[in-house]
Amino acid sequence: MVSTGNMLILEKSTPQRPGGLKQRVVSTLLYCTGEMQQLHTHMQDKFFLLQLAEWCLRGISRVILLNNPLSGALILAALLLESPWQALLGMLGLLASTFTAIIMGQDCEEVSSGLHGFNGMLVALLMGVFSSAGDWYWWLLLPACLGGAATTFLSSSLESVLGRWDLPVSVFPFNTVILLFLACTGTSNPYFPNYPAQPPGAPESTNHTKLHVPQLLQGVVLGVGQIFACETLGPSLLILGAVFIFSPILAVYALLGSGISTVAGLSMSVQHSFLYSGLSGFNGALGCMVVGAFYILSWRTHLLSIANALLSAYTDIALSNLLAVLGLPASSWAATLTGTLMLLLTGENLKEYRIPTGKVTSPEQNLHSHKQWSAANTNATDV
Repeated sequence: MVSTGNMLILEKSTPQRPGGLKQRVVSTLLYCTGEMQQLHTHMQDKFFLLQLAEWCLRGISRVILLNNPLSGALILAALLLESPWQALLGMLGLLASTFTAIIMGQDCEEVSSGLHGFNGMLVALLMGVFSSAGDWYWWLLLPACLGGAATTFLSSSLESVLGRWDLPVSVFPFNTVILLFLACTGTSNPYFPNYPAQPPGAPESTNHTKLHVPQLLQGVVLGVGQIFACETLGPSLLILGAVFIFSPILAVYALLGSGISTVAGLSMSVQHSFLYSGLSGFNGALGCMVVGAFYILSWRTHLLSIANALLSAYTDIALSNLLAVLGLPASSWAATLTGTLMLLLTGENLKEYRIPTGKVTSPEQNLHSHKQWSAANTNATDV
């Protein structure tokens, strides 16, 4: 008979099984996915600058319907790789809108989760993209700060209106402020000149009759990157990876929506340069992701996401042609408008899958919570 002491010695001398290391790796990966709520709780008693860094990283990820600081860090790396100047402008707009929300006394949880930062970042980022004054034009820092702060005022105002229908403010503030800025400054402004927007259906300088399929497929990936105005493959892949970390389902929807939007552009004879650069795909990607984020995954909502991607794509083409007459871009108005309409649907077969705006997390977590709720209701009915 083996004594207790000998058993303890044997247990200590036994090498650790590979399953232990594998379990730790899996646990670490799971910790980095979703909303990283444990990190958010851990940061609450840290120094303000550390908390601000987390808020800003979450704000960066909020642009693309995420809520994950690691995803935000990857996206920031993509922006720095694409253009350090535009990344600087984006961060300045993010800080301006975040500090404005703090000064106004906006809800602390909303500020800490980045909800009052992403619109300011987009405004400042697009100011740099459309500026014809070139990189490192320091005067542009002033409108970047003012535009970022303005989005917080608009967001606070719209929230009181849209909240009555349980609708998110989304990027309405960004689209409004950037459109007003570009309309005010124009292309010949001596201080803040801008490039005029081109319609997607305008004739090209050379007649490209042959379609390059590899470039077209690359354009589908670039469509995800164009949400942050990234035109190259490396940063776009980083952004897609950031989406995958938060939610693999949303990553699939981003590519699916961009692909559907690209096909829609082909059907409307959009310029090949728009297809290859991803400009035809990013509104469809956003439209598809909106449904994936605000509805529980099912075959009905999957079809709805495809329909919204198509609607966003065709709406974007129409708005781009209309606004290009004035030299203005359509930005993400198409995905914003169609996504809002999709959230207002009243059909009983879809309403039961609609997630309240304040309870939206990752699609995987939403699906898990729905299954638990359904199982609890089934057990209660059986009793």
